[in-house]
Amino acid sequence: MPASYAYLGPEGTFTEVALRTLPEAATRELVPYVSVQSALDAVRAGEAEAAFVPIENSVEGGITTTLDELVAGAPLMIYREVLLSITFALLVRPGTKLSDVKTVSAHPAAQPQVRNWLKKHLPDAHWESAASNADAARLVQEGQYDAAFAGEFAAARYGLEALETGIHDAENAQTRFVLVGRPARPAAPTGADKTSIVLWQRDDHPGGLRDLLGEFATRGINLMLLQSRPTGAGIGNYCFCIDAEGHISDRRMADALMGLKRICLQVRYLGSYPRAEVRPEDVQPPRLGTSDDEFMAAADWVARCQDGRF
Repeated sequence: MPASYAYLGPEGTFTEVALRTLPEAATRELVPYVSVQSALDAVRAGEAEAAFVPIENSVEGGITTTLDELVAGAPLMIYREVLLSITFALLVRPGTKLSDVKTVSAHPAAQPQVRNWLKKHLPDAHWESAASNADAARLVQEGQYDAAFAGEFAAARYGLEALETGIHDAENAQTRFVLVGRPARPAAPTGADKTSIVLWQRDDHPGGLRDLLGEFATRGINLMLLQSRPTGAGIGNYCFCIDAEGHISDRRMADALMGLKRICLQVRYLGSYPRAEVRPEDVQPPRLGTSDDEFMAAADWVARCQDGRF
């Protein structure tokens, strides 16, 4: 397998900045790709060891392009996550004034994060989406657009100036990025982990989603992401992307996954991995009756009953 990481490019994206925070990035060739799909396909094709892509932001939730690519195609697995605080700069060609800006560009996920600023300062500017924020900066450099919302650090890379900085509609906005590789044995639990899965219902019926969520609730498992995505099989047909607190080796998580496997049409496991910026001591202890010790004690009691030793 090539010792390279694919990432959403071109150079100068927030994705690249977040990727370089991983210690192992210093020992890999970092290769930019034009889209999330092409970066993940590089892993599937064996052209890259892993891909690093955005998956969620604190303003709009899950990034649908990434979720859809993980839902479809050959299975992939998440190994790491990184949180990055996001603020934008308005990048322009040298000499451009705010009154000159008639067209702006950025990745679609950026628009909800700068919508109010844009309405206040550039109400008549026309928005055009780009493959990434850095690609929008490149298009500004080429003269296709007047300005791009991107990281201030991208200005020098594309010969642009930051006309405005510190742009954001929501304070403390963050984007979550994930390192995705081919399926393998999950890393050992750390005590502060997350498990990601995709669920497909067998049929549409009243209380169907409640049944799925009940598998987590009865075992005291907290959910951190729940997003529906269309399956493509017609209006009203959805699968559910879920992030849950815990590791597949935890008894309660394994038990929940077995329960879901019994009642769902399909379950896709996307990995168990350390939660970014969370220490084991910060994690709430399991609810009464859901710790590994209590699961083991209950299983031992059943076994003794079966042997007539109760």
